[in-house]
Amino acid sequence: MKVAVTGSSGLIGSELVTTLQAEGHEVLRLVRRTPRTADEHRWEPAHDRIPPGLFDDVDAVVNLAGVGVADRPWTAARKREVLASRVDSTRTVSRALAQAVAAAPGRDRVLLSASAVGWYGDTGDQVVEETAPAGEDFLARVCVEWEAATGPAVAAGVRVATLRTGLVLARGGLLGRLLPLFRLGLGGKLGAGRQYMPWISLRDEVDAIVYLLTAPVSGPVNLTAPQPATNADFTAALAAAVHRPAVLAVPAPVLRIGLGELGRVALLSGQRAVPRVLQEAGFSHTHTGLSAALQAVLAKD
Repeated sequence: MKVAVTGSSGLIGSELVTTLQAEGHEVLRLVRRTPRTADEHRWEPAHDRIPPGLFDDVDAVVNLAGVGVADRPWTAARKREVLASRVDSTRTVSRALAQAVAAAPGRDRVLLSASAVGWYGDTGDQVVEETAPAGEDFLARVCVEWEAATGPAVAAGVRVATLRTGLVLARGGLLGRLLPLFRLGLGGKLGAGRQYMPWISLRDEVDAIVYLLTAPVSGPVNLTAPQPATNADFTAALAAAVHRPAVLAVPAPVLRIGLGELGRVALLSGQRAVPRVLQEAGFSHTHTGLSAALQAVLAKD
């Protein structure tokens, strides 16, 4: 297949590109800087600009673009950036795909577009499948607009799946920031630790994306492991994996006061999301248990 990838330098995108190339697929990487290699192509999603005709002969687009959600305080400007970076990129690739379909209507195409389990808002201990409604907090509203931006591709007849991803376990990302603290014995649960953290290993995340390139699946897909963990369970598993105690805890009021909306929405709320659509499509996870998934990450560290 010929696959275009946005966000190809990120945690998921870089591993995805490596996997696709290893499997013999041709990859086009969309970048926002001057291209350095033949497979890179510059685009400007904030201005709805993409090289003319770039998607004319692509079979699929995997859209993973978007700035980090929890790596900076949620100022008004940062929240606008979080939203715009996702909606602009998705709308740009969606429109470009729709134009490609119009130019060659007989060709099957697919758009796999990133989203997040934040769609559901804080759902407590309720098991959440893809049919659950959207929440009302900031991240939920972002996800609603993010997924809606695929509309032009859907209207053009492109098979579109929105990837509602949970916490990806890898050497980078959130886990990469937590590991040094836990190795020093400074890890601990957040608040009461009852909020769910729907996790997935990086290997399963990438394998699921590759699987969905050809699986006849449309609409939202939870990219999570079958067994989501509470923050308390995650804390205990990570501490055990690095052979350190984790007796500390960050009180909820401290997070709310110190981080404001970011602390309340991103750290103290959660979703007990399960991958019903992915499993019914026949996908098999490599890592179904949290401890084994963490050990796989540490083995590469």
